[in-house]
Amino acid sequence: MEAFDLLKSKGIVSSESEFSEYWLAHSECYLRTLRMKRAEPSMGVLAICASRLQKAGEEIMSSPRHRHVGQHFIELSERCHKLVNEDAIELELI
Repeated sequence: MEAFDLLKSKGIVSSESEFSEYWLAHSECYLRTLRMKRAEPSMGVLAICASRLQKAGEEIMSSPRHRHVGQHFIELSERCHKLVNEDAIELELI
């Protein structure tokens, strides 16, 4: 929800449906369904969102005027990546 709130506040998305489709790569009702079921997003969705936030943040940071906004995107991306990494299963290497 924090990523959606950030993108909406910056006028990048206008609805949860748009966010679900373009930033999470899921159906337009994905975020609404999570909220209704009080569920957490899948690790795949977090990874996609993290990657897209990172890419957008890097592009935004190229403009000195908007560097602080880009940094916020990067920080949020890092938090998403951290959640994915914490949930990763450690494999025993032979």
